[in-house]
Amino acid sequence: MYVPPKFSVEQEAAWKIVKEAGAGLLVASSPEGMESVFVPVVVSEDRTKMTSHLAKANKWWRALKDGDEVLAVFLAASAYVSPSNYPSRFENSGVVPTWNFVMAEVRGTVTVHPDAEWLKKQTTSVTEEFERQRNPQWLVSEMPSEFYDQQLKAIVGIEILVTDIQGKAKLSQNRPEIDHNSVRDNFAQGTLGEQNVANRMNLDN
Repeated sequence: MYVPPKFSVEQEAAWKIVKEAGAGLLVASSPEGMESVFVPVVVSEDRTKMTSHLAKANKWWRALKDGDEVLAVFLAASAYVSPSNYPSRFENSGVVPTWNFVMAEVRGTVTVHPDAEWLKKQTTSVTEEFERQRNPQWLVSEMPSEFYDQQLKAIVGIEILVTDIQGKAKLSQNRPEIDHNSVRDNFAQGTLGEQNVANRMNLDN
């Protein structure tokens, strides 16, 4: 991933992006070309591993061998930036449209887990991860055991041993302050996606 110094983020911030995104696009090579799948992930406490699961019917995992490289892309914010947001264009008309976004890219090697016990731990952990802030929380134990067992037979687990992470936050840092603030203020009144970017521009400022 190309990351100009102005848009780079520290590793701690990159992992925060992964957590905030919650789910990411996993990309791997297969005999038929590049394949992708969008899944929620759980990051281990020491950040050396990410786990997920997907439907057995999804062909994404079938061409994988343990140790194959996987690229995971996490997008936490995204919005189009119009030059009309730049007050400076009245003095310098040399401006172009662009895109503001916050993302992280994780590389690692994969292990496929078809066994039920591993899947029970993973499905429990991913549910706990995303139910943690909810009230009331839904628990895996609320499912009838027979139904749960049937669901486990229909999925396969994915474990990624992390080898690298990079983060990027392109939030108009390369524009004059008057343009940066104008983009932020206009986004604050815009769509939910634009408001998300505006909030991050406030944090970046």
